[in-house]
Parts: sequence; structure tokens; C-alpha cells
Amino acid sequence: MPIRCEIVSQDRTVYEGDADIVILPGMAGEMGILPHHAPLLTTLKYGIVKVRSKGEEQIFTVAGGVAEVQPEIVTILADAAENVEEIDIARAQAARKHAEEALAKVKPEDVDTMLALEAALRRSNLRIEAAKRFRSGKKTYEE
Repeated sequence: MPIRCEIVSQDRTVYEGDADIVILPGMAGEMGILPHHAPLLTTLKYGIVKVRSKGEEQIFTVAGGVAEVQPEIVTILADAAENVEEIDIARAQAARKHAEEALAKVKPEDVDTMLALEAALRRSNLRIEAAKRFRSGKKTYEE
């Protein structure tokens, strides 16, 4: 019996379906969530969510957020989330360049701007690396 998985970003539902296992980037490390998992609420760091179902694996980037695990459903509320197959690498590279250039110009006392630019840089780097590493169709795994 699979576990239901929902990945939701601020503006859309990124994934909704059944899974054999969901692997999350928890603050203390990767967590594997199987059907009938004990209830859990955790924060997520920037990283990769893997959803495995029927021998196929789908990969998503998440830029922070929270995950609520119940025995029958995993709900991921991400600050930003995207399927690696949908990542526009050119756009991510342009965002990285913009963030790097803006960071070089920001004054040290402008902490809020610096933190926002560092977050944008982390997100663009995550998107680029995930696309390079995981894109190429659906991954399969041995059951």
C-alpha cells in the first residue's frame, strides 16, 4: 500500500500522487518516509526530494519549507519547489550571475538584502546542480 505525497510551493501544486518511498532533505539529514510512518513535522533545508513509485523516481528541488508526515500522507509545503525536468538552466544561470553581481555590490550593513541575495544564490546553485545531476528522464531503481 503506497503513501500519498503532495508537494506544494507558494504558487502551485508541484506533485500529487502515490509513492512507495519519499526521501526528504531534513535539517538533520535525509529522511526516508515509507507508508504507515509515525506522525512527524519537520523543517526542510534546501535540497532534493525523491519520490519513488512503481520502479520510477521523480526528483524535485525544494528551497526550504516544512513537511508533515501522517501514516497515509506526506505533505511538503516548500518555500519554492520544482521538478528537475522543468528547470530552465539558462534562467537559473542568469539568476546566479545576477545574485553574485548584486552580492559583490551590497554594503555589509544591509543585512536583509545580503540574506535575500545569498538565498537567491543558494537556490540558483541548487537548481543548476540538480538539473545537471538528475535530469535525463525518469530514473529507475531496483526494488
